[in-house]
Amino acid sequence: MSQRPVIAIAGLACETSTFSPARTRGGAFHPRRGPEVVEKYAFLHHGTYLADAADWKGALIGHALPGGVVVREDFEELSKEILERLARTVASNPIDGLWYDIHGAMCVEGMEDVEAELLRRIRTVIGPDVLVSASMDLHGNVSRELAHQTDLITCYRMAPHEDALVTKERACRNLVDVLTCRTDTERGNRPLKAWVPIPILLPGEQTSTRNEPAKSLYSLVPEIEAMENVLDAAIWVGYAWADEPRNHAVVMVTGWNKAAITRGAKRLASLFWHVHKEFHFVAPTGSFSECIDNALASSNKPFFISDSGDNPTAGGSGDVTFGLNQLLTRPEFYKSTSSSVIYASIPGPEAIDIIVKAGVGTTVTVTAGAMVDNLHAGPITMTGRVHSIRHGDLDAEVEAVLQVGSVFTILTKFRKPYHHESDFIGLELCPRATDIVIVKIGYLEPELFDMAADWMLALTPGGVDQDLQRLGHHRIRRPLWPFDRAFHMAPDLTPQLIPFSNEDLTMC
Repeated sequence: MSQRPVIAIAGLACETSTFSPARTRGGAFHPRRGPEVVEKYAFLHHGTYLADAADWKGALIGHALPGGVVVREDFEELSKEILERLARTVASNPIDGLWYDIHGAMCVEGMEDVEAELLRRIRTVIGPDVLVSASMDLHGNVSRELAHQTDLITCYRMAPHEDALVTKERACRNLVDVLTCRTDTERGNRPLKAWVPIPILLPGEQTSTRNEPAKSLYSLVPEIEAMENVLDAAIWVGYAWADEPRNHAVVMVTGWNKAAITRGAKRLASLFWHVHKEFHFVAPTGSFSECIDNALASSNKPFFISDSGDNPTAGGSGDVTFGLNQLLTRPEFYKSTSSSVIYASIPGPEAIDIIVKAGVGTTVTVTAGAMVDNLHAGPITMTGRVHSIRHGDLDAEVEAVLQVGSVFTILTKFRKPYHHESDFIGLELCPRATDIVIVKIGYLEPELFDMAADWMLALTPGGVDQDLQRLGHHRIRRPLWPFDRAFHMAPDLTPQLIPFSNEDLTMC
């Protein structure tokens, strides 16, 4: 290729629970358009290898906080804009490649396998000859249709996802490398893909790469990638809180030689199945009440508790009051010697209005929570002292802390995950000096993990309940571990070779 390849960027990302009553609207994606897309990623900025190697054209990308199913009308509007922007780009300067910037677990009202459907639509604009490289979360889903539509596909290799930007950069680098060697007759125009569906669907809290067996499983990925004639290797755990046939684990290996990619994919898939009974929760578990009992009895401070069933970064609505209701009925937190507690968090727009009008230091009575998900507990009414107020957060917009006894509850105008120490310090809270910190999360994100002297995972109800069997999946493909514990025979893990053809454009 004599000139630098032209590469467009497009995609929508939202991890969505079909078991949450919440709905995700278009504004939640915070769309970036045109040059804003390139500005988002430092590895595409002027002077970097990728910036010098290709001409990058932003169309539209949107990344929403995980939540409920995406409203169809809003998805259609964003999809239409993506196609229109790509059409204008193609008309002015034909493109050679597309970076498909997605998560892989988005669900839209009335649609199936929406990432494959969106890419099918994009293909009708950019054509069958454009090479597509997708970057994904390892909790995404790779259907056979999505594997067909892409030429290169990769995902995170760490959970928690400390390698998110590294993965996105790898997807772009792989695309540039392939585009610049497409005239190599020994390699051909398109990479080959080996795809292996694996009948396993586990929550991320049992598959963190901090722990075995996921740690060893994912450590094998770079080894497979380093094999001759292999471009990329990837393992998807899948997304456990959506009920679609595509939701299951997948292994994919991409490269130039059928024997090499087949051998690599078989090795990864075989190891995954070999250890499938060894996956376990990343921390001791218990009911919410049991976790509180353990925290009170422990000398390890701060003691963190994950209120996991309503984790907003896995798709929970963030407003389930089940845990907070139990917490505030505990008499231990209303004594002069009470342990200090932070609870993060509960949304309540009307409560925030009352608190802001009253001001810091006042005593108020407010009601919050259960505006979206009231399946497990109703709204909660609290009377307490306003400890702090903060404006301007990207997700919450307005935050406040209400002290009830020794419990400091964070209330928000809109739901927000609390992953960083600065989230608390900005509200005049000190988690390191607090006895018990309760966060709506699954496995602890790195900063929280480093702060915790000890922790437990509370198996609470909500849209991302860790007890998968009580959620009521009925459309997943069975048998599937751990929904089915007895397999009459080992699954067929023979890698399926997936070439690209024009027929794939109509598969979805």
